[in-house]
Amino acid sequence: MQEKIKVALLDMYDGKPNQGMRCIHDIVGRFKDELSLDVFDVRGKHELPNVEDYNLYISSGGPGNPLEGNGIWDVKFGQLLDEIYNWNQLHSKKKYMLFICHSFQMAVKHFGLAEVNRRKSTSFGVMTVHKTDKGMDDPLFEGLDNPFWAIDSRDYQVVQPHHKKFREMGAEIIALEKLRNHVEYERAIMAIRFSDELVGTQFHPEADPVGFLSHLKKHEVRDEIIELKGKAKYLFMLEHVVEEDTIYKTNETLIPNFLRRSINNIRQQQEILV
Repeated sequence: MQEKIKVALLDMYDGKPNQGMRCIHDIVGRFKDELSLDVFDVRGKHELPNVEDYNLYISSGGPGNPLEGNGIWDVKFGQLLDEIYNWNQLHSKKKYMLFICHSFQMAVKHFGLAEVNRRKSTSFGVMTVHKTDKGMDDPLFEGLDNPFWAIDSRDYQVVQPHHKKFREMGAEIIALEKLRNHVEYERAIMAIRFSDELVGTQFHPEADPVGFLSHLKKHEVRDEIIELKGKAKYLFMLEHVVEEDTIYKTNETLIPNFLRRSINNIRQQQEILV
């Protein structure tokens, strides 16, 4: 029997209550015969994995300003990104990483691919994500419609791509937020293929309908959404979150795509190097 591939899950929630970690544990658990999971409390305990010990990484969403750290964990996180990226330039046995929301914004800023700034208002709820031409063929989105549905929860956004840096790095924008014809704001970048091994999304592909519906029904959450977005928007969220071809499909598809592809590539590389 093959040895399990070790996954490093970087917990960026800083001890704050969340659904994200539970959802990631659930998805990785679907591959329990192939994967073992270790969790690192990056912001709370300044824990980070040794790059040589893991071939597969998932970095979670989290609260707060992605442009700020405490000068310790954020510096270590940036060093880890450089180590993984540089490792992949030098070695045939690659390391694969998925960035989610807060981590995605930090990675974009670290690699200098675009601007990260505060939104005029919080984006929260069920939304459509639109594949770019490059995204249409990206293996991360295989099996998803265009557009597909996702959970969005962010006060910050990735905009104004630095195209020269994209070309230098070989990175590609693979998804954008919906067209907003009624406002003059630039469409935010919702997913980037940093390299063949590194990819990230600004939305939450790990979110599951049951957890999100439970969250929406909390009195304080319901009242806040109705105050910010109106009752019609709140009812729209309740309706669309439980449909099989919306959040459920993204949960069942996107991160599993990333894991299956990473597992297959790692196994092939192991066979070649034996």
